Amino acid sequence: MRHALLTTAAAALLLAACQPQAPDGSVAQPPADAPAPAAPAPAPAAALPAAFQGDLDAHGTEPFWGVKIREGQIEFSTPESNIAFPNKGASVVDGKVVWENAEGPRPIKITLREQAGCSDGMSDLTYPLAAEVALGGTTYKGCAVKTAEKPREGQ
Repeated sequence: MRHALLTTAAAALLLAACQPQAPDGSVAQPPADAPAPAAPAPAPAAALPAAFQGDLDAHGTEPFWGVKIREGQIEFSTPESNIAFPNKGASVVDGKVVWENAEGPRPIKITLREQAGCSDGMSDLTYPLAAEVALGGTTYKGCAVKTAEKPREGQ
């Protein structure tokens, strides 16, 4: 017990010694109108371009596949399977936006880039983004769009 008290007292003395001292030995206080010390600036996060923010859907044909990118999860589906991955966020690489995740049965890498008039090859609809999905050893190509802005036939 005595050792603990001595250790605590020594720690308090060391902390006091680190404080700026006034000429009379008291701890110096900054003037009341002094600006508060600046907090360290947070590391800048790479902001995604507006076209890649929010919920996104991508799809392609031959074979048919789809991807849903949501805030917490990414889903890849084909007529035969559906695989979900945690969404760990995206990065901007050479003007493209990339989501990568090695969790789950196979690694996935989704790359979207702006491409006006991307065609899905099956309809007359066009999309503002081109999509490429590498899943395991297979690469799928198609188009993507913000979920809320999906084009519809006859519009």
